[in-house]
Amino acid sequence: MKALLKGALYLLLLLGLAFVAGGFLLPASSHVERSILIERPPGEVHAMLNSFQRFNEWSPWYELEPTAKYAYSGPQAGVGAAMSWQGEKVGSGSQRIVESVPPSRIVNALDFGGTEATARFDLQEEGAGTRVTWSLDSQHGYNLVSRWFGLAMDSMVGKDYEKGLLKLKQTLEDGPH
Repeated sequence: MKALLKGALYLLLLLGLAFVAGGFLLPASSHVERSILIERPPGEVHAMLNSFQRFNEWSPWYELEPTAKYAYSGPQAGVGAAMSWQGEKVGSGSQRIVESVPPSRIVNALDFGGTEATARFDLQEEGAGTRVTWSLDSQHGYNLVSRWFGLAMDSMVGKDYEKGLLKLKQTLEDGPH
């Protein structure tokens, strides 16, 4: 019995060491990126993304919890426009536009209850439409749990970004021109 406990203790110690050592070998940042072609001019797409007033029309998270509470602050559009949310399924957080370069780029600062990230929309004219690239960048620093979590970021967030971009495309292309 004593040998079994001693073996279990060594195994636990070895697993802990592997977690720490492995965590320091993982990247200190994560990047997720998806894109779609929307048959609308860049200025029209930029106008939609430059405000949070219509965010829930195309947000991949809104239908997950339509009863979540949303609050808006700052200007209605452009740098300083902000939105916060609180819900049981979607958690709580906020985002704020920190850079807006019409008609080519919008950068949002995200805060998920102390975990910060940056979301970016790059808009490139392509044919008669706009190539919209939505990306997310997270810095993990020396947070080992965050580094391990970063390994799954693309598979978790990527699907939501694909769904959101498709809804954005439908919203813009089906709406008034």
